[in-house]
Amino acid sequence: MSMTPDPTGTGAGQRGNASPPLQPPGTKQSFRDLGRTIVELWWRFFDWLAIVSWKTLFIVFGLGLLLAALLNRPTPFFLFVLLSSIIKIIAGGKRRADMVAEQATQRAQTEQLERTVLEARMEALQAQIEPHFLFNTLASIDQLIRTDPARASQMQQSLIRYLRSAMPQLRDGSRPTLGQQVDLSKAYLDIMAVRMEERLTAVISVPDVLRAAVFPAMMLQTLVENAIKHGLEPKGAGGRVEISAEVVNGQLAVHVVDDGMGFAPTSNQGIGLSNIRERLKTLYNGRAELIISVPSTGGTSATIKVPYEIAAAPA
Repeated sequence: MSMTPDPTGTGAGQRGNASPPLQPPGTKQSFRDLGRTIVELWWRFFDWLAIVSWKTLFIVFGLGLLLAALLNRPTPFFLFVLLSSIIKIIAGGKRRADMVAEQATQRAQTEQLERTVLEARMEALQAQIEPHFLFNTLASIDQLIRTDPARASQMQQSLIRYLRSAMPQLRDGSRPTLGQQVDLSKAYLDIMAVRMEERLTAVISVPDVLRAAVFPAMMLQTLVENAIKHGLEPKGAGGRVEISAEVVNGQLAVHVVDDGMGFAPTSNQGIGLSNIRERLKTLYNGRAELIISVPSTGGTSATIKVPYEIAAAPA
């Protein structure tokens, strides 16, 4: 008996080369949906274990044990209890870690907001003080123009240096440096030297290497103003004020020492020093301090200690 040849030449009629049956088009999609559902149920179970209390979990285990006893399937249930307990420990640890991280983030955001508010308050206070200081200086210049033109010119030049030091700090948002604060205080002392003449001697001993260190704005200025206002001006013969800085045990220590009238460390030290302490507490969270003492030679010594940090160079 003859066989009919395959006209296509493909051998499709041979059993060994038959194509496998095709899956229904919805089968793969169903498997994907089932996989997503299993993953979603797993993470819901994981999250539930993370927040449920052990007391509630033991109650669930007890009910499950009764059901397992009724179905005579204790071994699978014990495996479920063991697995759930391990997952509970892992999930609880992850949740605690997440909560600690979230609390730390919230605390950092709160501290940053407090620092921003405090700096805004200080800028507002500076905006109130600066005009008063400027008007007094301009009035002194006007009076000296008529009585002593040379001193008037000297005070005017010192005022220009003061404004040149102050304005960049008010315009840009960069972190203030010790060098900027020293320049500002030096210009202020030059103005006061014209007023007080030989009654004021100012000495600045700040190493150049420390000028780039980060130092909060207006704090040094406040200490210098206090030294003049409360220490040297009330003293008939005037006196000496010295600004110095050093690094001690990883902290930048900035000193303002005068040989003026002095005061007891326990006395009311005024709003300016209270503001410094409040700002240091907010900015550095206990890592900075203001120390007021009375040297054995008399006068007052004020020291601000902050963490030593070099300001980033402008981009």
